[in-house]
Amino acid sequence: MTRVHRTAEVDPAAELAEDVEVGPFAVVGAGVRIGAGSSVGAHAVLSGRTTIGRGNRIFPHAAIGGVPQDKKYAGEDTELVIGDGNTIREFCTFNIGTAQGGGVTRVGSDNWIMAYAHIAHDCRIGDHCILANAVTLGGHVELGDWVILGGLSAVHQFVRVGSHAMAGGGSILVQDLPPFVICNGNPAAAHGLNSEGLKRRGFVPEAIATLRRAYKAIYKEGLTAAAASEQLLRIAEDSPAAASDLRLLAEFVRSSTRGIVR
Repeated sequence: MTRVHRTAEVDPAAELAEDVEVGPFAVVGAGVRIGAGSSVGAHAVLSGRTTIGRGNRIFPHAAIGGVPQDKKYAGEDTELVIGDGNTIREFCTFNIGTAQGGGVTRVGSDNWIMAYAHIAHDCRIGDHCILANAVTLGGHVELGDWVILGGLSAVHQFVRVGSHAMAGGGSILVQDLPPFVICNGNPAAAHGLNSEGLKRRGFVPEAIATLRRAYKAIYKEGLTAAAASEQLLRIAEDSPAAASDLRLLAEFVRSSTRGIVR
């Protein structure tokens, strides 16, 4: 059965699976739904129209589902959707979406989100991401799968970070970071391929070598984004082991409206 501490406040309209745990002095609002196997730590506040999947761990003092920090927000019926198996540490803040941004802030599954991280309105977070302590995402930010952002990093609104990319601690991203690329600094600059991360995730040596060629095409040959994207597609024709990854990278570079981290 649901285990709610006697000091917690859970609105009767909230929907909690039978085995959800709610700690001391936590607050769960009327629009909140929490899936099986999830837990809510002491003093956490869950509000808004917020859907939380299965097996999530929300630590003390997190504020999940608060209204956007956006002056345009006027009380529209927007939401926050969180997938399964996420770890959300102390003092994290996640906001619901805005009407201008599609109405939904979305966090995927199996993410590790450390203390004091902020996910603003209308963000889209993939799966298996790591956000270290005090990472801050502006509104409308998009993270692909397996993204790692070092502690105290900040991502400007509307910036995209591609799958398997990594930013070192303290990085300031004001442009899009392509998939598979490592960056660092203020403003962030590219520093190579995330080859170690790709090895850990089972990428074969041939695919990693091909992605190194792709990195050189983008960063070492003086090509425009459009020309680099075309070059990646030509490389993909002769590289079946990495063809899908090269097409992902080419489309990301081609479609960037803010420009890419250089």
